[in-house]
Amino acid sequence: MAGIDDTKRIELEAAVFRRLVSHLRNRTDVQNIDMMNLAGFCRNCLSNWYVDAAREGGLDLDKDAAREIVYGMPYAEWKAAYQTEATPDQTAAFEKARPHD
Repeated sequence: MAGIDDTKRIELEAAVFRRLVSHLRNRTDVQNIDMMNLAGFCRNCLSNWYVDAAREGGLDLDKDAAREIVYGMPYAEWKAAYQTEATPDQTAAFEKARPHD
């Protein structure tokens, strides 16, 4: 980006990430399967990417800790409070869109 040094770019990227996480925490009505079907990623993906970035930076961060950062609470608590059962249409769309090995 022209005119923006690396430090400022990293600060801006971090601010954008925090805003995205805050937005997702407030949109508990949006199911992960819908995010996966529409965008190809979900809260769990963000958590996994967080773990990957931590490990690349030499930090040992487990999946549960990363999920708590993204969800704002333990994943099991969020799941019990907000996750709904996927419909057959959602599941079929997920199976069609997901990458296969």
